[in-house]
Amino acid sequence: MRRRRARKSSRGSSTSSFPCSRGAICATCGATRWWRRVDTVANLPSLPLLVTMGEPAGIGLEITLKAYRALRETGPAFLLLDDPARVQAEAGDLSLAVINDPGEAVAAFPRALPVLPLNLPYAVTPGRPDTRNNDAVMGAIARAAALAQKGEVAGIITNPIHKATLYASGFSYPGHTEYLAALTGEPEGAVMMLAVEGLRVVPLTIHIPLAEVPGRITPDLIIRTAETMARALLRDFGIARPRIAIAGLNPHAGEDGGIGREELTLIAPAIEALRGRGIDVSGPRPADTMFHAAARAQYDAALCMYHDQALIPLKTIDFEHGVNVTIGLPIIRTSPDHGTAFDIAGRGIASPASLIAAIRLAGTMAQNRARLS
Repeated sequence: MRRRRARKSSRGSSTSSFPCSRGAICATCGATRWWRRVDTVANLPSLPLLVTMGEPAGIGLEITLKAYRALRETGPAFLLLDDPARVQAEAGDLSLAVINDPGEAVAAFPRALPVLPLNLPYAVTPGRPDTRNNDAVMGAIARAAALAQKGEVAGIITNPIHKATLYASGFSYPGHTEYLAALTGEPEGAVMMLAVEGLRVVPLTIHIPLAEVPGRITPDLIIRTAETMARALLRDFGIARPRIAIAGLNPHAGEDGGIGREELTLIAPAIEALRGRGIDVSGPRPADTMFHAAARAQYDAALCMYHDQALIPLKTIDFEHGVNVTIGLPIIRTSPDHGTAFDIAGRGIASPASLIAAIRLAGTMAQNRARLS
């Protein structure tokens, strides 16, 4: 998942299957279509978003510069936390505005890319990560989270990191999600959601062997995850009455125990408990029939039992524009759904599509939270 290339594509966006997607703002539930350009001067966040440097040897800077070119006239406004000298060397004819306060970014954004200075101590070779820059990479994430917690930025968008490189410097987290959960004081509450136009998915279990999945599924984990999803769909996506579809684990959702009993003993009890708490959930649904267009029209997000059950349909629907969203945090965090792409770093061919989608979604989430505050 993390090493997918971010190449150029001529494909357009897929057609939405959300039942409430007729127009930028749904008249039925008030949900905002984040993938459309609904960011006008009137409804842009008053605070800027922040884009982190990510792994400097990857494609993060290239796609950030391309995203700025695409968004500078429409927004949402963002600042880049990076080394100004490094950015200037790659910016070409783009103007930069080196700022000392995130509050300066919104005014500067239409004329120049705002850069909040970060010292990168060692020179970068595209495609070749240097462990000596690890402190700066990790420090950028920590600083971004702190600025968001203090209310100085509306949310953060994290460029891809290379975990294997960071592990050499003592980084002990599986990825951004867990690191940000620790930084924000929510070590048990963070949940990974992936979103494209027409589908939002949450994998209950993530990067573990498939053979270990049944042993990790518990009614309590399903309940806690679905509750986090329901809160996020309301607060971050503006859906007043969230509907969550829960997938079964086994083929045909177990066929009443004929092909496995996890649906009967683990998933169904969790669904009943969630309904008792007033959450609109359906399932267990057979995974092979819950992702076609008509089925997707029946829910706002899907809770899947394991990584590939969630990610295969999402990436099949729209491989280029996926967004990784960490829900359950006190701050807004999105990310492009691809990795550092070392193999194409420095070649100028990386697609910014996923990063642009992540920036737009973070802006929409900020608008939705502001409306509810």
